[in-house]
Amino acid sequence: MAEPHPTRPPDLGDIRDRDYWDRRYARSEFVWTAQPNRFVVAELAGLAPGRALDLACGEGRNAVWLAERGWRVTAVDFSEVGLAKAERLAADRGVEVEWALADLLEYEPSAGVFELVVLLYLQVPAAELRLVLGRAAEALAPGGTLLVVGHDLTNLTEGYGGPSSPEVLYTPEDVVAGLPGLTVEKAERVRRLVPVDGEEYVAIDALVRAVKPPSGRAP
Repeated sequence: MAEPHPTRPPDLGDIRDRDYWDRRYARSEFVWTAQPNRFVVAELAGLAPGRALDLACGEGRNAVWLAERGWRVTAVDFSEVGLAKAERLAADRGVEVEWALADLLEYEPSAGVFELVVLLYLQVPAAELRLVLGRAAEALAPGGTLLVVGHDLTNLTEGYGGPSSPEVLYTPEDVVAGLPGLTVEKAERVRRLVPVDGEEYVAIDALVRAVKPPSGRAP
């Protein structure tokens, strides 16, 4: 799963439908270009590379960008078509990524081994989000960083694009509540410009960056 395309807001049925994402990724061009998400670049460019886990990686643009910077990346998505596209992108860029076909509601990453976990635009109901957030936090090594970005609840009425179902939108506070064992470094609403047919619109996202404390230290 990945950042929904601005031309038509996906509803809850779309978001939970593997076939819907397979159809979207089946087009020859990239749905969101092959460039990394702007918040991934802004928040993570300064980190020393290690092991990284990209959850809901979609067409693989962020996983490939991390691999190009020396990260050993495992990338997970439930769309076989999206992962095939991601593999081609990695091959074109000359990098290796471990791709995993799995539903994040069933996927359980290894605990305590990743210096970085990214979770971008996974728009699912609150209980499912908490489940995935909990596993993402457990996957972090001590001192590891978790970056979560998703469509904010206020985007439904004040922003552009994104899902049309409020039950799959969330706030920075919602994300923080699902990360009780981590030290939150940043939790805020962020805005990005969305170009559409020669015009620009503003979308509102929730962004949370958190760190797992070193062993033996409480957050």
